[in-house]
Amino acid sequence: MDITLLYLEDCPNWKIAEGHLRVLAQEAPDLRISHHLVDTPEEAERVGFRGSPSILLEGVDVFADPDGAVGLSCRVYQTPAGPAGSPTLDQLREALADD
Repeated sequence: MDITLLYLEDCPNWKIAEGHLRVLAQEAPDLRISHHLVDTPEEAERVGFRGSPSILLEGVDVFADPDGAVGLSCRVYQTPAGPAGSPTLDQLREALADD
């Protein structure tokens, strides 16, 4: 499975998501993780970037809010513990299992 981490360099939350993805890659060696820096409004529009970090599973942002704005910003995820800058490890595991 291909996972792409879309990120904005100035938003520190992508590093949390990257750490979670590293754990998942250790658990499932068939995961291929790539990084994609989004640094212009045009690039954000082109890739449908809904904020940093965005995680694409086989090209699909499974956490996307269909009404969410596209642009250069930090993203907020709803987690069991409340709003956070990244999905939890368990939320990512669940998304992978559903895919």
